[in-house]
Amino acid sequence: MSDFRAEWLLGEMTRYWEDIHAAGRVPALTKILDVVRHTTSLRFAVIARVTQGYWIACAVRDGIGLGLEAGDKLPVETTISQDVLCRGEPVVIDHVDVNPTYAEHVAPQLYHFQSYISVPIFLPDGTFFGTLCATDPVPHDLDKPEILAMFRLFADLAAFHVDASSRLAENEITLSRERTQSELREQFIAVLGHDLRNPLMSIESGARMLLRRPERAVELVPHIQKSTARMAALISDLMDFARGRLGDGIVLERNIEYALQASLEQIVREVETAHPGRRIKTSFKLDHAVTCDSGRVAQLFSNLLANAITHGDPDEPIIVRASTNEKSFELSVSNAGKPIPPEAHEKLFQPFARGGGQSSQHGLGLGLYIASEIATAHQGRLAVTSTDGETCFTCRFPIEPSPPSRR
Repeated sequence: MSDFRAEWLLGEMTRYWEDIHAAGRVPALTKILDVVRHTTSLRFAVIARVTQGYWIACAVRDGIGLGLEAGDKLPVETTISQDVLCRGEPVVIDHVDVNPTYAEHVAPQLYHFQSYISVPIFLPDGTFFGTLCATDPVPHDLDKPEILAMFRLFADLAAFHVDASSRLAENEITLSRERTQSELREQFIAVLGHDLRNPLMSIESGARMLLRRPERAVELVPHIQKSTARMAALISDLMDFARGRLGDGIVLERNIEYALQASLEQIVREVETAHPGRRIKTSFKLDHAVTCDSGRVAQLFSNLLANAITHGDPDEPIIVRASTNEKSFELSVSNAGKPIPPEAHEKLFQPFARGGGQSSQHGLGLGLYIASEIATAHQGRLAVTSTDGETCFTCRFPIEPSPPSRR
């Protein structure tokens, strides 16, 4: 299946479930159908979402045992609602067998009705939503102005409720997003102020000391440089956060990399130098070139190693594996230590997540978030498994990126 076709089907299914969810929020629809059945003596009534691609029952009152329930889907070409959709006008049938237009139609043969009425439901903005239908296995005298006027009135009432429910759902989503953004901003300000204060105070303290005692420059300048580097790293993480959360995602500079292993080995050496007491065991088998942003992959790897250093058992080695096959690149970092609770897994890759209440010395809490964003930018995924014996983060992405989907 082509990427374009798969994307189209996904969009159709998404809209399908959105329609069902929207209609399911409107209990008034079933009450409308109850009134329709009572006033017309038609024993089956339904409000359906109708498009060129599908017919969905949103609300049903079935007094003839047809077996149709809310959420059920019918081929739209087997329904008379398709004609209502195409023309935007009602269809009224007193007796199918003597109706010159619909006597041979597939719908009455499949669904066994003789009388039928269907009117279009237009939302307040003029959009066609679907139909209000009622049928019965026996003929009924339906072609009367007062009956059609009643159905039009109930169709307008159904449209009002569907539209109001949809707007309510949109408002709830907007409110939820705004609440999330507000919480994120509060976290951002609190964490930023806390984590930048320490290196800034260190630089300020060192500068004051240099003014009083210039002879201590050899001792103090390296500390100032380390604090400056730490602030630069924090600012870099914040820039990546802004790109991933507020922009179009992390931008990659992809190249065909034949020496990715050397880059990974360099990261291992740097971490071992910074943490001489920690052991890192590696297993690299990169037999295929990888089209990637090697700098970003190194950043992802460095973040995973830093996480393992922070949370892993210091007496046990960190296990690193990297491999390629004809289709994908895989990198994993494992450490011993306390398992991550299952309920915390989904929060690990969120910004400012700090497992176990770790102190600010471990950074802004953006490491795993940025690593996950880098994996996503490479059309891959970062996942975690955690048991009593081991926690393992695994990144996997294709060695060649897929072409952009056609629009």
